[in-house]
Amino acid sequence: MVARVVTVEPFDIVVFGATGDLARRKLLPALFERDLAGQMPDDARIIGTSRRPLPDDDFRAFARDALGVADGVEDVDQAVLARFLNRLTYVAVDALSDEGWPDLAATLKAGEARVRVFYLAVGPDLFDPICARIGAFGLVTDLSRVVVEKPVGKDLASAQKVNAAVGRVFREEAVFRIDHYLGKETVQNLMALRFANALFEPVWNNAHIDHVQITVAESIGTAGRAGYYDTAGALRDMVQNHILQLLCLVAMEPPVSLDADAVRDEKLKVLKALEPINESNFAQMTVRGQYRAGASAGGAVPGYLEELGSGESSTETFVAIKAEIGNWRWSGVPFYLRTGKRLASRVSEIVVAFRPIPHSVFDDHAGPIMANRLVIRLQPDEGVKLWLMIKDPGPGGMRLQHVPLDMSFASVFGVRNPDAYERLIMDVVRGNQTLFMRRDEVEAAWRWVDPILDAWRASRDQPKPYTAGTWGPSAAIALIERDGRTWTDDA
Repeated sequence: MVARVVTVEPFDIVVFGATGDLARRKLLPALFERDLAGQMPDDARIIGTSRRPLPDDDFRAFARDALGVADGVEDVDQAVLARFLNRLTYVAVDALSDEGWPDLAATLKAGEARVRVFYLAVGPDLFDPICARIGAFGLVTDLSRVVVEKPVGKDLASAQKVNAAVGRVFREEAVFRIDHYLGKETVQNLMALRFANALFEPVWNNAHIDHVQITVAESIGTAGRAGYYDTAGALRDMVQNHILQLLCLVAMEPPVSLDADAVRDEKLKVLKALEPINESNFAQMTVRGQYRAGASAGGAVPGYLEELGSGESSTETFVAIKAEIGNWRWSGVPFYLRTGKRLASRVSEIVVAFRPIPHSVFDDHAGPIMANRLVIRLQPDEGVKLWLMIKDPGPGGMRLQHVPLDMSFASVFGVRNPDAYERLIMDVVRGNQTLFMRRDEVEAAWRWVDPILDAWRASRDQPKPYTAGTWGPSAAIALIERDGRTWTDDA
């Protein structure tokens, strides 16, 4: 099966922080893959900026090295590589002064009639000064868009400040708050499963679904980012954005269309319907942990405090939450959320656990009957499994087995699975905001998360320790098992 590629209209993309880690690992490889696929028009330009001066040839050498270490970029077509590198130019720009901005304006002047994307691959403290100078130097056109990387703030107040700073220069319709999880193929297939099949939507409610689990687990530690991570933690870093967005896609009502605002209106309703977690109930509804030294990938690994180089820290590297949605569709259906670093394996998945059958017609010799469940795997090995009960083949009576109908995207479609950034960057060029967060979504998520952070802070309890290479603190197991359920591992 061959994926259909639709060429986008001519564009210029200006990458602020073009020599940084995000550009090296994700943005430049994603843009190259879209060029390789034939999606970029001949006159598309990629303009890198950062503070330090850099000749164009040196920037192209940086990009060539980035492609050499990027996941999935193999056997590079030299002709395409040369074409891609020729698209690249570099302008030294100081985000905190006017230095270099006239040069950037001159570079962009030739493309005033085309789509213009400003990608802020920088820390959030630079969003305001960069946007202010983009506006002051007259770089915003009717076809301009700005891409804002997470984190959008560290709490509601700071998120509102960031949104206001960006909003002073760009219309909301031109602001693309990126969450790369929403660009994953399986996340979008969640909407296809629900809304393109008659099978699921009639049973997508509390009459048929027992509970939902969302797991985003990492086997790595802070990977040299312990200083930053200690100011964030798992709740801010993963739950407020990635996991709540996944929860919204599972729980939202069918939108009237796939128009961006129609989808985001329904996601916002879910965020507003989340039952509060605060000082009155956080001890029953949340668990936070911090990893200690252990083993991972066949070798010994240090604990979080050793990576941080500090004797103490109250930052959580693991969090588990029992979330509840107060509406008719989901009343009584818990959503169990967990994420953490240095866990037993790297896996991101959504498990929709259906209710058990009300009565069994089979005798004891048939074996236990397990409830159906739908498993949507985001990484690794993206795909979908539907677990069903079937008869074990052969004579000898009725013996039941719990087996999956398994669809691996790689094996079924036989095509390369694009990285999320590839899809999202092209969506920015097209002006399609469906997979991006709206301002009120970001702020609604913080309104739910802030009271949890406040409750943890007021309690003065320290995160519960867990050994690296395990599935987190034992209290996370108790969180779900006291409800008569257990965490599901469909690896």
